[in-house]
This record gives sequence, C-alpha cells and structure tokens, in this order.
Amino acid sequence: QVQLVESGGGSVQAGVSLRLSCAASGLTFSNYHMGWFRQAPGKERVFVGLISRSGGSTYYADSVKGRFTISRDNAKNTVFLQMNSLKPEDTADYYCAAGRLIDSNYRNYDYRGQGTQVTVSS
Repeated sequence: QVQLVESGGGSVQAGVSLRLSCAASGLTFSNYHMGWFRQAPGKERVFVGLISRSGGSTYYADSVKGRFTISRDNAKNTVFLQMNSLKPEDTADYYCAAGRLIDSNYRNYDYRGQGTQVTVSS
C-alpha cells in the first residue's frame, strides 16, 4: 500500500523558514516525480512546485519562486520543501503527491498525502 506522509508543518512568524518532509513508502520512489501543492482556507488546491524523478529538474509557481526549494533523497524515499521568508499568504495545508508526469495539476498525480498545516502570522 502506497503511503505519502507529510511532516514539519507548524505555526511561525513571517520571515522565518520551515522545512516540510514527505516520506514515501510502498512505491518505487525514484520512478515518480514529486509535487508539492497547497490549499488555503476556502480556496482550491494549487501547485507549489515539483521535482523530477532524478532530482535534476525543479519547477515552481511564481508565488514561491526564489523563496521555496524542493529537493529529494531517493535513498531515503523522501522529498523536502524548504520554505524561506515565509509570508502570511503562505498559510495553507501543504500536500505532497507522486506522479509519472511532469504536471502541475494535482488531479493527475497517482498518489497523494494527507497534508500538513502551515500557519504564518504577521
């Protein structure tokens, strides 16, 4: 059974950093591109960024470009989202997902985690 488990969320002040992790099990991790998405209260789930299977390519939403960095450790079946210079508008539930396509559409991913909450106060 495939599981994606996010961790590392919390409540922080604006300007600080957080690192989210997503631990995968039950799949050949290195065969999947890994995406990060977020959903703010009352809004739709949107693309944050993704990393290719090998880790050689990353893509980011304009809203986080230059502040967020995605990395992965295929030996540990884990993907990370390093979030710097956090802003109140980054407040959301953050989700990881595993997919076989380079895609910014959450619905096209094969597996999805349950999410971790990030709250940024000003």
